[in-house]
Amino acid sequence: MFGRWLRDRTDRAGRTDRAGGPGPAARPVRAGRAGGPLSAVAVPPSAGVLSCRVLDPVNEPVRHAEFTVSDAMGRKVVGGGLDPFGSFVATVPAGDYRLAVSAEGFTPYRANATVGESAHASLGDVMLQIAPALPLPESGDWEIDPLHSSVAFTARHIGLARIHGRFNSFAGAVRLGERMEDSAMHVVIDAASIDTAVKMRDDHLRSGDFLDVERFPTMEFYSDRFAHRGGSRWAITGGLTLHGVTRTVTLETEYLGVGQGLEGETRVACRASTELHRDDFTINWQTMLARGIAAVGPSITIDLDIQVLPKSATP
Repeated sequence: MFGRWLRDRTDRAGRTDRAGGPGPAARPVRAGRAGGPLSAVAVPPSAGVLSCRVLDPVNEPVRHAEFTVSDAMGRKVVGGGLDPFGSFVATVPAGDYRLAVSAEGFTPYRANATVGESAHASLGDVMLQIAPALPLPESGDWEIDPLHSSVAFTARHIGLARIHGRFNSFAGAVRLGERMEDSAMHVVIDAASIDTAVKMRDDHLRSGDFLDVERFPTMEFYSDRFAHRGGSRWAITGGLTLHGVTRTVTLETEYLGVGQGLEGETRVACRASTELHRDDFTINWQTMLARGIAAVGPSITIDLDIQVLPKSATP
């Protein structure tokens, strides 16, 4: 409702704000005027309403954008996603604010706004500009730098808490093609290097109930399918061999760009995540609690932070 009203209201006003600058001053309107679209919204006497709508360069809503409203001290007051019309409406204490809007593939937008008591401060339509694409790395052979990379995982415990862990020993190579889509990678993880910071638990995870590291000492992932999802997002799909079973897995990957290390070496960074189901790899040990909740959850979240170096520069 708010999104449609903001769109119609701004279209009648015939104005669209460009992103990148400090932004326009918000337009104050009485929030609770009789018959107005916000008349049914309960606004405390010391508060007001802040709103805007976020568009792309062809005037379509940027539904996946997120906003943050901070006070004059830089403290976050409210934030979150937008509605299907690309709009947000927030009730905040009267005062001066800084609005930040960000979205994958777009240049961030920032603006100042002053919200009066029992008033509606509208920034109208905000148009985000397409962000320049990050330069892709050169083709060739690269290797994972284990000193600046991590392979971490998270599992549910007794249906309540989450247990965090990592694998301390792994190696990998990436062959980048002239087109990124023609690239391939191969990663090998030492299963016995699992580390949750609790020796008793780690010994159990290494046992035949879980990873069975004596029979299956390594986990391997191989992929030659790199698909661009837009912006800096890629899908890397390949075969993961775990516990003697191979299944197709897709790493949802964010490319972070090319940079230089302290010694002038070229580095490429990315982060990726995926979710594995233990049953898919016949790791089906289970103990049920009295109330029917599994001691260990059925799925495991994998989070990777990876830096690669040209093969000749790998320490």
